[in-house]
Amino acid sequence: MFRSIFAVAALSLAASPALAADGGQLFNMQCKMCHTGGPMGPSLTGVAGAKIASKEFNYSPALKGKSGTWTDANLDAFLKAPAQFAPGTRMMVSVPSEENRAAIIAYLKTLK
Repeated sequence: MFRSIFAVAALSLAASPALAADGGQLFNMQCKMCHTGGPMGPSLTGVAGAKIASKEFNYSPALKGKSGTWTDANLDAFLKAPAQFAPGTRMMVSVPSEENRAAIIAYLKTLK
């Protein structure tokens, strides 16, 4: 529990340009192939702070049924364990590393 609280706090405090740049590299290696706005995954431009499942995309019922917004904590939980965050989601790729999740989230926040 303490570790996850620390991770969320680190996400909020550590959103430096260098962290976002690292996240951009990770995004390009791990996420970009599917998240181009095509049939595999929605574009993630503007996703940080947006309502969950609000982009133009054919979301799974699992994500359509989630309420709330893509906060740092929700993005972190989803990237850590997509099927745990939204059982039935079609996203199968997780990001186990706290540091990598923090960097990807910092990058997502730059996509406006």
